[in-house]
Amino acid sequence: MKITPDTNVLVRVLIGDDAEQSKAAEALLKKADVIAISIPALCELAWVLSRGYKTSAENIAASIRHFVNASNVVVNRPVAEAGLALLDAGGDFADGVIAHEGNWLGADIFVSFDKKAVKLIEASGGMARLASTT
Repeated sequence: MKITPDTNVLVRVLIGDDAEQSKAAEALLKKADVIAISIPALCELAWVLSRGYKTSAENIAASIRHFVNASNVVVNRPVAEAGLALLDAGGDFADGVIAHEGNWLGADIFVSFDKKAVKLIEASGGMARLASTT
């Protein structure tokens, strides 16, 4: 069986806050020959863990690495690694994903109103600038 888990399946495995759903989620992942984890699911996972469960960035990164390094998981690794790199640097996983994918699509500069994201993208060697309201 080849599956693509929704974010809520990944959350149940990690958090275990619903015993029945957690057991079902774990069984699904264990039975799967291939688990295709989408980048949007990882972005949602990082957001849910951070905002909903107040999980530290270190634990979020460890959780994402736990999933993407499993032998039966396929993921767009360069994009996931870009998100993890920004998360490890103190930023948001999704901002790293957005900047990487934008560059891959041909953009030169990551633009945001988020000063921290711009600073971290620049510190990692990427081109970024603050969006201006003027």
